[in-house]
Amino acid sequence: MLKYGEKLKKPSQQLRSRMTDAEKVIWFKTRRKQIKNLQFYRQKPIGSYIVDFFCPKAKLVIEIDGGQHYEAKGERQDKIRDEYLKKLGLKILRFQNTDVLKDIDGVVKVICDAIEKGFPPLEKGD
Repeated sequence: MLKYGEKLKKPSQQLRSRMTDAEKVIWFKTRRKQIKNLQFYRQKPIGSYIVDFFCPKAKLVIEIDGGQHYEAKGERQDKIRDEYLKKLGLKILRFQNTDVLKDIDGVVKVICDAIEKGFPPLEKGD
């Protein structure tokens, strides 16, 4: 079980109640073990971070990125966060909001393929 700061419990609950449209679409496709019969959790605290989606069995983190993630500050913060998660042995997939909203079937295929392959962590733009 991955540990997390107790102070993140309430913020993660608040994030679950205020998901973006793209997060709602991903949640609709991942909940109830719809992908490879694996359990996904949304807005899951890990360490001092809250990840958008997490599948413990696949050691997979899915992040849905809006525009702020592609500004210099957001990219620096994401790099630090990703390095921390990778040190825990987690794999990270990042999708843009627009990719999720325009091509959810393609996004689900990437997730399924990544789980099947036991892939190396992907960087932005991969």
